[in-house]
Amino acid sequence: MPSLRILQISAECAPFAKTGGLADVSAALSRYLAGAGHDVRLVLPLYQRVKQKAKLRPVEGLQDLKVRLGGREQWFSIWQADAPRSKAPVWFVRAPQYFERESLYTEDADEGQRFALLTHAALLSCQHTGWAPHVVHAHDWHAALAPLLLRTHYAWDRLFKDARSLLSIHNLGYQGWFPATAIDELGLGDERHLLHQDHLQEGRVGFLVTGLLWADMLSTVSATYAKEIQTDEHGVGLQGILRSRADRLKGIVNGIDSDEWDPSSDPRIPHHYALGELDGKRRMKAALLERVGLPPTTTAPVFGIVSRLTMQKGFELVHDAISVLLRREDMRLVVLGSGEERYERFFGWLAQTFPGKVAYLQSYDEELSHWIEAGSDVFLMPSRYEPCGLNQMYSQRAGTVPLVRRTGGLADTVQDWDPAARTGTGFVFERFDAQSFHSALERVFATWRDQDSWRRLQAQGMALDWSWETRIDEYIELYRSLHALRR
Repeated sequence: MPSLRILQISAECAPFAKTGGLADVSAALSRYLAGAGHDVRLVLPLYQRVKQKAKLRPVEGLQDLKVRLGGREQWFSIWQADAPRSKAPVWFVRAPQYFERESLYTEDADEGQRFALLTHAALLSCQHTGWAPHVVHAHDWHAALAPLLLRTHYAWDRLFKDARSLLSIHNLGYQGWFPATAIDELGLGDERHLLHQDHLQEGRVGFLVTGLLWADMLSTVSATYAKEIQTDEHGVGLQGILRSRADRLKGIVNGIDSDEWDPSSDPRIPHHYALGELDGKRRMKAALLERVGLPPTTTAPVFGIVSRLTMQKGFELVHDAISVLLRREDMRLVVLGSGEERYERFFGWLAQTFPGKVAYLQSYDEELSHWIEAGSDVFLMPSRYEPCGLNQMYSQRAGTVPLVRRTGGLADTVQDWDPAARTGTGFVFERFDAQSFHSALERVFATWRDQDSWRRLQAQGMALDWSWETRIDEYIELYRSLHALRR
């Protein structure tokens, strides 16, 4: 079948700019789509941190361009860098006045303008190179103006006559709200009548809402999350719009980079292993404990956490249950992450209260995250909600058993262990409460004491294939159906 031209617009892309899973998905999609023979361009901001580290070069013909925002001409240029192991070009929007700041995201008054510029710059780069995309794939609220702009601001240009828009929701909790008084500054003055009128009367305009209304197709990062966000419990105020567009909403579980997270060859860990040969995992366990300053053990389970410490991740459930078990059981807990002060204080307190059992690293370290995945026996993800999640898939590949709440992508990727049937790939609990989490932990210890069952549980998780190679065909099928769609 003929190849597709796909424009991706994202605020993040690994390894250049990353705060979460969005960066991994945009990078992997570009890499695997290009590997399948499609013509892909990924456009994101040239942040200060990218400028400092990446090997950049200007894209010929895309220097000193301008777009009118807020009654003023805003200048930008397009620069390019090569992504690791990818044939797809990564284009960066260089606009120092907007993007060369300490953080990727800010609370500054022009935050909306920053990402409006990103979207305009991506579409203008197509115009200036005569490159006609079949699909414009906008990721999250930062790029969610693209569907409306394609139908209005850029509709005159026949270059985009066959272009269809896909908006991917990576986390519905982040919606991009700005004062309605900023409409002209966002370059939306001519589109005012097409924005959500009730929200305008309330004095606000939403990027994500606008994308939900005008995208030709919507996607999110797991089948269960696609259903959950249509409910009052998980819809975060947008459930009505999502229910009205349910026929255009598809959930596709994210994949993982099968090379980067392969314990048999991962360059970030010192000891390698594979299904059926786990000596290297035992050595990784010892190495991890030594690295974080905890006493060695061959008999006690090691629990790992690598996470942003936010309310979404459910760590309030950990407080009572873990404290009881740390007093009662021989166990270790290694936590890597930062975020809300209350969670940082809690894990800091745990490390001080149980110095031989708990290590807390208040930071993010890519290498150490690989060590924790490979060196732990159990990985904890008691999320309040989880659009997809990647760590439970990294864990299964590493022979580290995930303990998760049944929500979003966690429900789609972890099968609860049944000791009678000896089936399953992890431990799953239903209700978001401390008692349910504690019961799941008790099941972990009961299974750990039966090492034959534990090895079977490990092996069943390691045998699963969550690689992007198994996911990319779903995206290609979605793109093809979208390209054939008539408005």
